[in-house]
Amino acid sequence: MTSPAHPEDPAVPVVLVGVDFGHPNFDAELEELGLLAQTAGLRPVHRITCKRRAPDAALFVGSGKADEIKTWAEATGAREVLFDQALSPAQQRNLERHLGMPVNDRTLLILEIFAQRARSHEGKLQVELARLQYLSTRLVRRWTHLERQRGGIGARGGPGETQIELDRRMIGEAIKRTRERLEKVKRQRGTQRRQRVRRETFAISLVGYTNAGKSTLFNALVKAQTYAADQLFATLDTTTRQLYLGEIGRKVSLSDTVGFIRDLPHGLVDAFEATLQEAADADLLLHVVDASNPGHVEQMAQVQRVLREIGADEVPQLLVFNKVDALGPERRPQKMVDTMEFDGKTTPRVFISAATLEGVPALREQLARMVAASMPGQGPAVSTGGEGGPGDSLGTIGNLT
Repeated sequence: MTSPAHPEDPAVPVVLVGVDFGHPNFDAELEELGLLAQTAGLRPVHRITCKRRAPDAALFVGSGKADEIKTWAEATGAREVLFDQALSPAQQRNLERHLGMPVNDRTLLILEIFAQRARSHEGKLQVELARLQYLSTRLVRRWTHLERQRGGIGARGGPGETQIELDRRMIGEAIKRTRERLEKVKRQRGTQRRQRVRRETFAISLVGYTNAGKSTLFNALVKAQTYAADQLFATLDTTTRQLYLGEIGRKVSLSDTVGFIRDLPHGLVDAFEATLQEAADADLLLHVVDASNPGHVEQMAQVQRVLREIGADEVPQLLVFNKVDALGPERRPQKMVDTMEFDGKTTPRVFISAATLEGVPALREQLARMVAASMPGQGPAVSTGGEGGPGDSLGTIGNLT
């Protein structure tokens, strides 16, 4: 990312670009990219979208659209161009030469946000590994002033080639060291999980799309002081606390995890393996959904894709439709507890507002039922039909699906 030239105006002006390749749920308004940019401290000044059958090999959008982007960037005073899709190193380098300004993509933007938000030693290691992996594919772009040169008579290569190879080796060694340190963290987490299993602790993990309200709900349930804000990726570091369920007279462990997002870089998924493993090893997932977001169905599907990637898609889920306080009267649910068909399964669902605590008591009751049904010695299984009665399946509530 570029650095602002004027300290009094820290937000760097950027042009946002999105390309529709015919994939479903294309963000034509570039709303999410704009939120990501603002989260990273950038200021969108113009948005450009176009349609293509396939990416242009050299400039991703083609020369004509690249000229249009350059014109708008100059007219709006932008100092950077940000693409909603991932660019290859060659496309990024060619676009920077064509536009005469820095060009970055969604992947780097998310990495930058993660780098800003990581607080714990583990979180910083995970982000560092992902950034090193990303940078390792873009060495040619970073070292264009040292491109292949001729040495003496009859010699090939030269100082430039040597510098690139040296940098590759340094980054490779840094990746190896960071992996080793993360492996140590992973072993420590594994030890902690085994201790919980020996103590027969029921493990619950909060998962969901970024900014769905997981941390606010976590604080409401366990009276914690986890950082929560109305912004993307407010939480990166996993926090685990004990939650006492008075309805069944026992404690469970509750973990708050990093939020997911569309096109989450694979490098980040790999790097955050130690953190995401909390979800894969959980006994129950609280899948928190922003019910007020018009795209919440697609967001749920994106979360499920990541869960499938980390091997957590078979863990039982309780859907928590949050932010009902932001729904209009016509979209309010008829009942606060029901079930819905999700990912081929009939899944229990609770409507709440973590901010106002509406529905939170019903959520605790539902959690108690599911824990009691899953753990030996807690009595017979209790129906998760909720207020609708045993086995009640309402599917669609109001205009929510």
